Amino acid sequence: MEWNQLEYFKLVAQLQHITHAAEQLSISQPALSRSIAKLEEELGFPLFERRGKHIVLNRYGVIFLQYVERSIQEIDAGKQVIHDLIHPDYGSVSLSFLHSLGSNLVPSLLSKFRSKFPNIQFKLYQNATTLLLDQLEAGEVDLCLCSPVTTKDYMEWEPLFTEELFVVVPFGHRLAERKSIELKEIAHDPIVTFKKDYGLRILTDHFFKEVNLKPFITFEGEEILTVAGLVEAKLGVALIPHVFGLDKTNVSFLPVSKPQCQRVIGIAWTKERYLSPAAQRFKNFVIQSFS
Repeated sequence: MEWNQLEYFKLVAQLQHITHAAEQLSISQPALSRSIAKLEEELGFPLFERRGKHIVLNRYGVIFLQYVERSIQEIDAGKQVIHDLIHPDYGSVSLSFLHSLGSNLVPSLLSKFRSKFPNIQFKLYQNATTLLLDQLEAGEVDLCLCSPVTTKDYMEWEPLFTEELFVVVPFGHRLAERKSIELKEIAHDPIVTFKKDYGLRILTDHFFKEVNLKPFITFEGEEILTVAGLVEAKLGVALIPHVFGLDKTNVSFLPVSKPQCQRVIGIAWTKERYLSPAAQRFKNFVIQSFS
């Protein structure tokens, strides 16, 4: 059994089309068909069912594909480990982070880190909390800067800092001149908030439930600046952190005396999954930056 047979099999299984797979592999269709047939002969069982121009995995092929994918992943990981040992100052880091961290914090961290390690490259992703954690679990990213409401079994998690959440109201609002408020005082105000899979929405719903507040939601957004802009336009009030860029908006930030409203930002990675020296360096750098 040859290595390219397994790679060919994996691609054909994904595309379910010999011609398309051959084009992607830059080999002839007959050569690919012979490779698959030889693999089936060596295994002693068929892997596909032929349906015209398309082929689909049979039940043996479905089982075999799982082991092939796992084997290819392990080989690729082994190659990466050795490459990293040979070139410890090179490599790349896949980092995902919350939208609210992208305007100031992440650029600042990357700038300082790359001044020390200029040959380490980054692949960056912005997303909602639940999607960030999905990426981490799937192995699509090495590290994640986020604020999970609960940690997952697969995660390692290091808290970095705590952000206070403020009730934000437009200038001229009845509460705008207050030094602080209780959350229940906005019970009759329309609420501008975030989509349901966003960490800030999950926290907002939790704090509202804590004071038996049933919000009338007028808008569900994705960006803190958008939410603040809609508060400024008097579409409602919101519960958000004071992030970079909000100083220019015509809104008042009111500390909440009851309940305590805050979120913890931390860095997460996956237990027992290989972290390259580049990713380890960046993880340690981030943790030390906030220690």
